[in-house]
Amino acid sequence: MNRPPPAVLQTPGFPHYGLAWSPFHSNRIALASSANYGLVGNGRLHIVSLGPGPGGMHGLTLDKFYETQDGLYDVAWSEIHENQLVSASGDGSLKLWDVMINDLPIRAWHEHTREVFSVDWSNINKDQFISSSWDGTVKLWTPDRPRSITTIHAHPSCVYQALFSPHQPDVIATCSTDGTLKIFDLRAPTYAPSGPGTNNFTTPLTAAALTVPASGTEVLTLDWNKYRPFVLASAGVDKAIKVWDCRMVQLGPEAAQNPAVGGACEAQLMGHELAVRKIQWSPHRADMIASAGYDMTCRVWTTAPPPGGKHLVYIHDPHTEFVIGCGWSLYEEGVLASCSWDCRLNVFRV
Repeated sequence: MNRPPPAVLQTPGFPHYGLAWSPFHSNRIALASSANYGLVGNGRLHIVSLGPGPGGMHGLTLDKFYETQDGLYDVAWSEIHENQLVSASGDGSLKLWDVMINDLPIRAWHEHTREVFSVDWSNINKDQFISSSWDGTVKLWTPDRPRSITTIHAHPSCVYQALFSPHQPDVIATCSTDGTLKIFDLRAPTYAPSGPGTNNFTTPLTAAALTVPASGTEVLTLDWNKYRPFVLASAGVDKAIKVWDCRMVQLGPEAAQNPAVGGACEAQLMGHELAVRKIQWSPHRADMIASAGYDMTCRVWTTAPPPGGKHLVYIHDPHTEFVIGCGWSLYEEGVLASCSWDCRLNVFRV
């Protein structure tokens, strides 16, 4: 079957780290990028629109961009204000932008002591967002407060991603360098008891409701299934995408008193040749997941293949560098965006 080529937007000199589709405008994408692959130098936040191009094909247009002093690693749209979005920066700061206002952010916060690696806006408590950082913490914010509401000491090392549950308002999941995926209940923050060789006074850790030993190496990305509560996927350096049934988790005030270790691995999706950097479940189908990897591909998988069929559904391979981000259109089923260190944003139909 001949698929049309992807719509492409290039941002020369600014390799990409993350993208987000607007929850309000079906054709609007935000793109977080960093000069020099994020190692040193400034960043840029791009606002992009997808529209009809020549021959009825989709085309991508750069509407505007914002310069930042440090590289940007992630971006999330507000769930309450159609023109606002928050960015995560290498200098430990978070910035809130309004696309109707040029040049400068409308608000900034700086509490993390290391790079902010991910940011996520709650689609249930729509006035809240969370950030995760290389400093091991996850912070809960609201746009109108000058300081964070809560700090969770989630892992002893880098927290690559933290995401709100799409089903439970006060539940988040995190993943880390330490090879674990954790679920926290924000209503029950308490510290985990010190284990052998740990000192809670100098390195406190918040008790997780559930800790999933997901990998023997770094877990770089996770996502909640949008249709099956407490089913998550994780992926990272071990090249496998793993689907976890975490329905045994206990939430509420008791959660922190009885921190559990568990999670049943339902499926393991193999095929990426190098580390998997980003995964995202489809907003339209319970069985479909997209992944982006260092093997320069973006892939689409099904967790429910037909008898004798394969888990791997599609490979998108025009990128010429690491594919760092991918995201499904929230409005148009089967439309996927991928972004890469080759400075290209691709939008294509699966």
